[in-house]
Amino acid sequence: MSKQERSWIIYDWACSAFTMTILTVIFPVFFKTYIASDLSLDKSTVYISYANTIAALIIAILAPFLGMIADFKGNKKKFFSLFLCIGLLFTLSLSFISQGKIVFSLFLFIMSIIGYAGANVFYDSFLTDITSIEKMDKISTHGYAWGYIGGVLLFIISYLVIAFHSSLGITKTFATKLSFILTAIWWLLFSIPMLKNVKQNYYIEPVKKPFSYTWKKTLSIIKTVKKNKPAFKFLLAYFFYIDGVSTIIKLSSSYATDLGIPDKTVMLIFIMTQFIAFPCAILFAKLAKIFSPKKIILLGIGIYTSVCIFAFFMSTATHFWIMAIMVSVAQGGIQALSRSYYGKLIPKENSSEFFGIYNIFGRFATILGPLLLGSLTTLTGNSRYGVLSLIVLFAIGGILFIRVPEAQKVAS
Repeated sequence: MSKQERSWIIYDWACSAFTMTILTVIFPVFFKTYIASDLSLDKSTVYISYANTIAALIIAILAPFLGMIADFKGNKKKFFSLFLCIGLLFTLSLSFISQGKIVFSLFLFIMSIIGYAGANVFYDSFLTDITSIEKMDKISTHGYAWGYIGGVLLFIISYLVIAFHSSLGITKTFATKLSFILTAIWWLLFSIPMLKNVKQNYYIEPVKKPFSYTWKKTLSIIKTVKKNKPAFKFLLAYFFYIDGVSTIIKLSSSYATDLGIPDKTVMLIFIMTQFIAFPCAILFAKLAKIFSPKKIILLGIGIYTSVCIFAFFMSTATHFWIMAIMVSVAQGGIQALSRSYYGKLIPKENSSEFFGIYNIFGRFATILGPLLLGSLTTLTGNSRYGVLSLIVLFAIGGILFIRVPEAQKVAS
């Protein structure tokens, strides 16, 4: 691999610490058991669901405009750096949360997600700058794979600090807040290679009125994407199935808490899943070479559909272990192959624009799932029905994806 490819991959190692600690496990559990401890478990799950929905809506609105401005020469790295700073700042701010400050904590949580997701808009678009079409599947899946290892290493450190807080002479609350600080430090430290080595190799020349240009270009790029039928068909399918994937990733720890599974057990399960997800993400790339990326993405959709059905019936920690293994097998592969699949369908010189649209679909997709889960949980008073409802997203996504042409044929 080139220095740029390695540096790009290392950033996934960096930001996955945020995914594990803030998005998926420690903060959601901390919110339910400490910040919003006066609320019922089902209600606090609804709050977390809606916070994810709000963050996703904001980044979905911003993504296309940011992508188009970033496609100007020299801008992509600047916008990546800006949103990285926002993510780091608000992740650090989470360490100042006190008990009962539900609205304030959710505001900081939402802002940290905006920083993280905004940086990922530009990170994803750099894929077309740093590697060739032939290597995209490999580089994309290696990014996710090493991201799992990076995320879980920091998570293990945080877990040990929280688990042995008494031996360290600190409270569990302080230990949890310390994990947020460690996340920000880790994220910043391993972002340095990306900031230093990755460059924007494909771009468009600057114009005199960039914001006016951006508005006009927004409509133009939407029309362009619609004309690019393979890319448009892919995005429609992606909108639905990635929604289910994102919702399960973000809200699985909250669901585990609703089932009465102890915090330490939940954290151990998530540590295990990351180590399983690492080789499975790489395995998915190898299988994609043998059977085609399309077939392997469909396999991932099938696995996630099974997860939703299994989750509805599970009641013990052992069941949650099994479900977590099922998720970890498909999680990295389906995300990485989707990213590289799309990268093969679009023009390189407009990659940020097209990935801006990609992230619109991806971010709006993360609105529907949590909203669906939260609404059905509210109506039924049971989060099981919310999880089961995600089957609809995978079914629609899978049916639409079958109609998408093979990416290699389009790229050639």
